[in-house]
Amino acid sequence: MRTTTTDNAALERPDATRRPGETTPREPAAVGVDLGSANIRIWASGRGAVQAANPAPAAAPWSGPVARGRIIDPEPVQRVLSGLLSGQRRPLPAGAVVVACRPVGSDARAELALREVLTTVFEPARLLFVDTLRAAAIGAGAAPGPVLIADVGAHLTEVAVLAGGVIVAAQRRNVGLHDHDGGPDPDAAVVAAVADLIGLVRLQSSHRQAIATAVRGGVLLVGGGAIRPRLAARVAGAAGTPVRRPVAPHLAAVRGAGLAALAALRRSAMRP
Repeated sequence: MRTTTTDNAALERPDATRRPGETTPREPAAVGVDLGSANIRIWASGRGAVQAANPAPAAAPWSGPVARGRIIDPEPVQRVLSGLLSGQRRPLPAGAVVVACRPVGSDARAELALREVLTTVFEPARLLFVDTLRAAAIGAGAAPGPVLIADVGAHLTEVAVLAGGVIVAAQRRNVGLHDHDGGPDPDAAVVAAVADLIGLVRLQSSHRQAIATAVRGGVLLVGGGAIRPRLAARVAGAAGTPVRRPVAPHLAAVRGAGLAALAALRRSAMRP
C-alpha cells in the first residue's frame, strides 16, 4: 500500500546523523510517531515499537496534553517522547526520517504544533505526515483492494475507505473510549459512533463501487478500542458487517508510520 505524505523540505540539513559533539555519524534511522490522548507511541527501525501513557490531571483524566487529535500542551508531550527515546536499547541518531500520524481533518494549526514538538525532540532530517487510518492499514498489512477501516481511540473515532492506498471516503467523530469511562456501558457511544460513521461513508456519492466493495469485506478495527474483548463483536452487530482485527491493533498506526518512514529512508539512499 502506498502512502502520500507532506514533506517539510526546510527541515533537511547536512550531516544530520550527528548529535552535537559527535565526530562520527551514526546510522540513519526511520521513526514512526502516533500521538494519542491516552498513549504516545513510537516505532524506530531496528528497535520496534514502544509506548508510554500520556500524563493527565487526576481530577480530569480526559483532559491531557493531547486531546481529539491535537496537542494542547507541548511540554509534557516532549517529555514523554524524550523518555521513550532514552529508554531505547540503542541510541537513536539525530537526522532520522520521521513520519507522524495525523487524524482525518487535521488542520494547519494542529500540524504546526505537531511539527514543532517533533522537530524539538527528534532533530529530523525529514518530517512527513500520514493520515492515521492510512498508516494503520499499512501497519495491519491490509490487502491492496478497497478496505474499510475504523480506528477507535481514547477521544477520537475515525472511519475510512481506502482504495489503492488512498483514502476515498472518511468520517470522524470526537468521541472515544475515555469519554464514558465509569458509566454503566462505557463502550456504547463508541459502538454507535462506528456504526454511524460507516453509514455516512456508505452514503458518499463518489467512489461508490470501491466503498461498496470495502463494506462487503467487513471492517478492519484498529486502535486502543480494538483490544477491548467485546468491542469487535458489538461493532459487527451494530454495523451489520464482519469485523476483523490485526495482531496488536493498538500498534497498527505507529507501525505503519514507521514502515512509511523506512520506505522514505530507502528511497533517499537510492538517489544518486
